[in-house]
Amino acid sequence: MSTIPTVTLNNGVQIPQLGFGVWQVPDDEASSAVRTAIETGYRSIDTAAVYENEVGTGQGIQQAGAAREELFVTTKLWNSGKADWSGQAGRDAVLTAFDDSLKKLGLDYVDLYLIHWPRPMHGSYANIWKAFEQLQADGRAKAVGVSNFGQEQLTRLFETSSLVPALNQVELHPHFPQHELRAFHAEHGIATEAWSPLGQGKELLTDPALVAVAEKHGRTVAQVVLRWHLQSGIVAIPKSVTPSRIRENLDVTGFELDADDLAVIAAVETGKRLGPDPQGFDWN
Repeated sequence: MSTIPTVTLNNGVQIPQLGFGVWQVPDDEASSAVRTAIETGYRSIDTAAVYENEVGTGQGIQQAGAAREELFVTTKLWNSGKADWSGQAGRDAVLTAFDDSLKKLGLDYVDLYLIHWPRPMHGSYANIWKAFEQLQADGRAKAVGVSNFGQEQLTRLFETSSLVPALNQVELHPHFPQHELRAFHAEHGIATEAWSPLGQGKELLTDPALVAVAEKHGRTVAQVVLRWHLQSGIVAIPKSVTPSRIRENLDVTGFELDADDLAVIAAVETGKRLGPDPQGFDWN
């Protein structure tokens, strides 16, 4: 199986362009899934505090036995409404949450730490970002970034901090390709990472146009979609707990989509999200 390409973040850290996500994987299944993924060849693992599977994820990392420096581990701050994220107390809360994630993962550092949601109606993300600056400066997070941020929130970070997020993880797939946001990222040196890169396995993977492209290449639709992400310069983190699909999702470097294929994929855009709009999403 070919080597997965990497994307160089704006601080020089390299992230594999194809990673393994564990959203909705129960903690007691995460260890087996993560171990299988690493043994298959994945070197990037993506989890989050709110997934409640950092313990299992850390166990899978340990069980796989790969050298720590070969792995790229991402987790995320669950900046929920249960804590006060303003002022020094908010920055201290970030550091406490980060320490808790490290402990659960059984790691001394993570390669990437993300603010999980902007919650723009509260405006606390700029204060939270100050603690992220400290985490990167201390080397406990090799890179820091955000998730689900829009142009307005990113612009505010530019105005209040000299540290540009290394990456923004957002919903992105051929039905919802986020052209404008990706262009904004490219302009400011921010890598784009896709959550639900396969559209959560719903209508996207049965789209007749994509089925035809897959048949042309003797591949699955999932492999075609992941290949589209790679050729588009997007970092993707597909999720599966099925060993055969874990292997299948990694096997996407042995073929190339041509201009006709890319035109077909571009034509399936619907502009519809699967998840909530981050600009209005909040929780208690």
